[in-house]
Amino acid sequence: MIYLSGTVHPQLTKRDDTGFMLTFPFVRESPRRGSLDGTLWAADTGCFTRPEAFDTDKYIEWLVKRKQFASMCLFATAPDVVGDAVLTLERSVPVFSMIREAGFKAALVGQDGLEDLDIPWDDFDCLFIGGTTEWKLSEPAYSLVAEAKKRDKWAHQGRANSFRRLKAAALSGYDSADGTFLKFAPDTNIIRMERWFERLRQQPVMRYG
Repeated sequence: MIYLSGTVHPQLTKRDDTGFMLTFPFVRESPRRGSLDGTLWAADTGCFTRPEAFDTDKYIEWLVKRKQFASMCLFATAPDVVGDAVLTLERSVPVFSMIREAGFKAALVGQDGLEDLDIPWDDFDCLFIGGTTEWKLSEPAYSLVAEAKKRDKWAHQGRANSFRRLKAAALSGYDSADGTFLKFAPDTNIIRMERWFERLRQQPVMRYG
């Protein structure tokens, strides 16, 4: 299980279990805070936080500026609409190929009701389970993760800010999760996070489905 922090912190660099979730265009990395050189990371559109600020062309430009670090990027999300799978697919489908052409792996952000739609699995590389908390922890969402893994897709869970949520994601077959746990008191909370990973390493991994 890889944890991607929404807060850039130097102690998360060049590890195999942590990295950064960079949100367009708000989070910016720097050598002092934590370099992308040799560090796992992923890119998010920021549609969850400020959907009105998203611009597809600027997002792709933002990705291209980081193309030298693309080999360490787990995925880059396509635009989504929180809680609405239909509108999310309408926005995402045209952008998948643009993300891939920029040299990155494209992620579909799953939203409530995705299980009832015709999913274009071949068009993206990662299933990012977003949506409302209720849907994210529902049977349909877990079934989608199982299907993604059967298709050799990366599976990611958004907003995992506790050991309980991180453990549940690991046991359910997710490859990674992200959160803002380090936003407050990062130097203290990174010690707690280290303990989370130690406990996770002691847990048997059970794939869902």
